[in-house]
Amino acid sequence: MFALVVRFDLKDDESAQAFDALVAETGAGIRAHEPGTLIYATHSVEGAPLARVFYECYADREAFDAHERQPHVIRFLKERELYTQDVRVEFLQVGPSKGVESS
Repeated sequence: MFALVVRFDLKDDESAQAFDALVAETGAGIRAHEPGTLIYATHSVEGAPLARVFYECYADREAFDAHERQPHVIRFLKERELYTQDVRVEFLQVGPSKGVESS
């Protein structure tokens, strides 16, 4: 499994609404066209209305690379810059867990 967490800090309320709409459109493409994407969970952050956190799990690195090449993801990566003031990406390694296989 290949996993990452991404935190987006958005510019303002208007940007947050537009970002959330972009995420909804992107999620539809992920669900329809990405069998190697195991989990693509998006979250708002309690007490931080301009923050969003994504938790993403892929079958393997190749599935992640395929995700990054999808037209809906390319569009998301380009357009998110209009709405974000900061992005933080952390790649994860599986440790003791429930519900996921460790390699």
